[in-house]
Amino acid sequence: MMITNVEHYFESGCGRCDRFETPDCSTKLWLKGLTDLRRICRDVGMSEHAKWGHPCYMHAKRNIVIVGAFREDFRLTFFNAALMQDPHGVLIGQGPNSQHPDCFKFDDNQQVELMEDKIREYLAEAMGYAEAGIRPPKVEHELELPEELVEALESDPELAQAFAALTPGRQRSYIFALNSAKTSATKVSRIIKFRDKILAGKGALDR
Repeated sequence: MMITNVEHYFESGCGRCDRFETPDCSTKLWLKGLTDLRRICRDVGMSEHAKWGHPCYMHAKRNIVIVGAFREDFRLTFFNAALMQDPHGVLIGQGPNSQHPDCFKFDDNQQVELMEDKIREYLAEAMGYAEAGIRPPKVEHELELPEELVEALESDPELAQAFAALTPGRQRSYIFALNSAKTSATKVSRIIKFRDKILAGKGALDR
């Protein structure tokens, strides 16, 4: 079960796999770098939350970045990445389905401190967009995804890849199920419950 308390992430992991609360958890491997990212995000004035099992940092009521640890690397990923100017050319796309470079990717715990000035610069840029209420222009899709699903896919590369591989009909089944929810919180809760089905290639109504 995914964690809902940020402290638990740094102590035990995200709760998404059987390596949770074990020495083999990816958060243990990258703890120094993850802790540095946490310090920087809080230093610049963002609020800290647990979303989708990961530390998520918000400003002006907007999700700004989310932290994630994997076997080969750890990342700081921006929401609304289409707005980022990336003057230093340091952002990368997380996978073949990424429309814009959206994250700092690290494969050494010392890299965060070495790149701290640039990280702070990019965070300030993203926070400025949130304060000004600026959002990227909407890209027309055949399927209009709920904002909560867009954010979940941006924060979870594995989920994004699995959702993209679904048939249009199965994708629509999730969109319908989410749009029938009355509140954003209910949509987020449903996404969490649907995750395993999506990864299994199933639709919302499949058993």
